[in-house]
Amino acid sequence: MLLPSNFSLLPSFHPCSFLSVFTKMEVTLSDSFILLPAPRHLAQQEGTLTLADGQLIALESADPQALRFAGARLQAALRQHAGLNWNLIAGTAVPRQRIGAILSVVPASTQHPQGYKMTISPQGIHVIASTPAGVFYAVVTLIQILEQKGRDLPAVRITDWPDFPNRGVMLDVSRDKVPTMETLYDLVDMLASWKVNQLQLYTEHTFAYHQHPDVWAAASPMTGEEILALDAYCRQRFVELVPNQNSFGHIHRWFEHERYRPLAETLEGAMTPWGTFREGPFSLCPIDPGSLELIRSLFDELLPHFSSHQFNVGCDETFDVGQGRSREAVAKVGAGRVYLNFLLEIYREVKARGRTMQFWGDIIVNHPDLVAELPRDVVALEWGYDANHPFDKNGAIFASSGVPFYVCPGTSSWNTVAGWTDNAVGNLRNAAENGLKHGAIGFLNTDWGDFGHWQPLPVSYLGFAYGAALAWAYAANHDLDIPLAISRHAFHDPTGTMGRLAYDLGNVYRETGLTVRNSTALFWLLQLAPAELETLERRIQQGEGLNRERLQQTGRHIDQVMTHLAAADMQRSDADLIRSEFTWAADMLRHACRRGAWMLDNSEANSADSLAPEADRLIAEYREIWLARNRPGGFRESVARMEKMRRDYS
Repeated sequence: MLLPSNFSLLPSFHPCSFLSVFTKMEVTLSDSFILLPAPRHLAQQEGTLTLADGQLIALESADPQALRFAGARLQAALRQHAGLNWNLIAGTAVPRQRIGAILSVVPASTQHPQGYKMTISPQGIHVIASTPAGVFYAVVTLIQILEQKGRDLPAVRITDWPDFPNRGVMLDVSRDKVPTMETLYDLVDMLASWKVNQLQLYTEHTFAYHQHPDVWAAASPMTGEEILALDAYCRQRFVELVPNQNSFGHIHRWFEHERYRPLAETLEGAMTPWGTFREGPFSLCPIDPGSLELIRSLFDELLPHFSSHQFNVGCDETFDVGQGRSREAVAKVGAGRVYLNFLLEIYREVKARGRTMQFWGDIIVNHPDLVAELPRDVVALEWGYDANHPFDKNGAIFASSGVPFYVCPGTSSWNTVAGWTDNAVGNLRNAAENGLKHGAIGFLNTDWGDFGHWQPLPVSYLGFAYGAALAWAYAANHDLDIPLAISRHAFHDPTGTMGRLAYDLGNVYRETGLTVRNSTALFWLLQLAPAELETLERRIQQGEGLNRERLQQTGRHIDQVMTHLAAADMQRSDADLIRSEFTWAADMLRHACRRGAWMLDNSEANSADSLAPEADRLIAEYREIWLARNRPGGFRESVARMEKMRRDYS
């Protein structure tokens, strides 16, 4: 694990001050065990604690019930990983030798309310924290040690607290996957074990609004009852389930229905900032009173299902504003002002419902003179998904204006099938470093589903895990052994094989010699028709263009990476499913290599006759993989993109 060799406890908490200290520290890797996140300070002591059966877990707090869940988690872990049965008690008024672990809440005992101190000595385990959340974070760390060491625990002292008070994951449930409740519960458990404390489900049309049933009829949406259940599940694990409903742009799913089309900015389509024309309506018209009426109805029905007092209203990528019905208003006062005026109307609706508004900051940051007009009780979400995104420049804009903000990188899994490892690592580090530099109050790690949401969920585990580690303690986790950490704590494979495979498969794109913005060339070879190859060439940022020999080399490299799958020893109930998901993802990338060669020269070795049955198999397997973790709604739209690929071979 990562051990700071020259750690000194600072006298007061400030995220930026920690960055300057830890960038100078030396770290070493112990082969004893690895933790995720690596704690800020761990000191190994002399001796070993050999756990005995029949001991007690003492909950020491003015409110022991607040510690009961953390205690039960430790109790279950002792049973599973050490074969021990320990009971819970409140208080310590029993013989000391009976107590194996004390979980204590002592107000103001730690520098940060989410921090903790944990001592494992030959005499027992003692956790001290200022809040129940701190105790929970100590317990999930202790469980990771138990998983690796069993009954014989090394003597250690850990002092730990987070860099970012808000550490979130945003999961796209609108393009096109809506996960099953079992999938969501499992994901919450995994994220909570890495000290993630916020979850958002990005929604365009996948909440079952009773006032708007036509919009979600074919989407297998999240129902109000399911949100209530998920919210309660999250709260137990100190995860805040933040409502997320896009409320300005990305309303195109609604405009598919005649009832809502009169509210669109433009029905014909609009030019995008990326130099392409997007057909059809996309954003609400900000000067139409009916737009705000629709927003009110959504907020009134959605928000009561969440205990969180925050609310992400979206409002990103409103590129069509000014190209339709608001053209005159934009010509008169400017696009930024028209955008801000409608954003402030939304803000007032959120405020009236007792919530703090979060919103994507991509539009307002392009109008830095207007940022200072934002209310100081909003939270701007500064997002960007390239490794070199200007988090430094944009973070400085929000910081100088006094507007609280999160940095929002991503897992780099979408538009890839199997991941984009190097970019993910660079993007996550960039966001954390510059978020700390400019005083960001949160780190929201996003996982999108553009163009069919083809990537299986476990492809995103690498980004989820490394993002959680950096958000907790950037400097202690900057040089984390990512393959080893995710193998142990995401895939539960102690051999290290599965983590290395996931890491390497996410980097096979490099073999093509091409860099494409926010995606990989292999992904676009699957999405585009032969006549559209010119579109891919325009997307390429680096490289000399598609090359048949490089594609063949990439295929061989995929084969090399996947030879190790048989050696993985995943101790998870869904291990076979994960093997199938990564096998399918690798097969899709191989198909992209063969398809690319066929597109280039229609060679005999890659003829349509050989590609067609392979595509049929991949489509059939995709359905099985999809339904194993997700609801059926959305599958038709997603698989239609593969069926389009298949028709090219007819």
